[in-house]
Amino acid sequence: MTTNKGRVFLSGTVHKDYTWEHISPEHIIVFIYSGEMTLSYGKSTLSFVAGDTILVPKNQLIRVFKTPVDGQPFKAVSMLLPEEELRKFYQDRTVLENWEENMAKQRPIKPHPLLESFFGSLFSYFDMQHELPDSLVPIKIQEALTIIDEVDKKASAILGTFSEIGKIDLERYMEEHFMYNLPLERFAFLTGRSLTTFKSDFKKVFKSTPGKWLTEKRLNLAHYKLTTKKQKATEVYLSAGFENLSHFSFAFKKAFGYSPSNITNHQQSKGF
Repeated sequence: MTTNKGRVFLSGTVHKDYTWEHISPEHIIVFIYSGEMTLSYGKSTLSFVAGDTILVPKNQLIRVFKTPVDGQPFKAVSMLLPEEELRKFYQDRTVLENWEENMAKQRPIKPHPLLESFFGSLFSYFDMQHELPDSLVPIKIQEALTIIDEVDKKASAILGTFSEIGKIDLERYMEEHFMYNLPLERFAFLTGRSLTTFKSDFKKVFKSTPGKWLTEKRLNLAHYKLTTKKQKATEVYLSAGFENLSHFSFAFKKAFGYSPSNITNHQQSKGF
């Protein structure tokens, strides 16, 4: 269950394992009250538990896993950070200028009692029957940014940098993100290209069309997980980038000549 307050505040409670893929047009700060959250981006994975504060940078493709722990539901509160509020905050402050691509992957915010106190105060707003007054929203955002800038200056390299997505290394990005089930338009956007340029550059780099290449990569990943990792088809299809189990099973059988559910029998017949 997700509840919104004042446009930028969201409270989420999950009572069973839940996963989805996400791209946010705005930076997000998340504080976890209970449970565990795992963020998978490309081939890297980070896990967070109760008491952690996480910075999720905008325009990054991630797969989110929310998990209850020890009988407690996953519970967190999130704050969206509109660009106008970030520009207002950083216009007179020092911003770390040594931008590196991997800095956007440094998601944890250093723990501090001020952060716990701030997010604790936010949670009480969700018991209110009415919306948070519009005039209070920017005040709370500026308060959060002040605390973050004080306890973890490194975050300014992300929050205080304002630029559009530039054209990035297509081969590297696609090799790291092919397992995410996105339309080509989103892949084009995330690599800093128009759809037409994306398709053209893709063919030059991979000597194939995006659709064919993505299907082959996803099927090979699924095959590896089924055979080497001994996972089940129901555990594999989403993580390999397929929209549903039936589509995955059809594509798998067409490519390999046998269904995912029969892979064990196929291996035995081959003497594996």
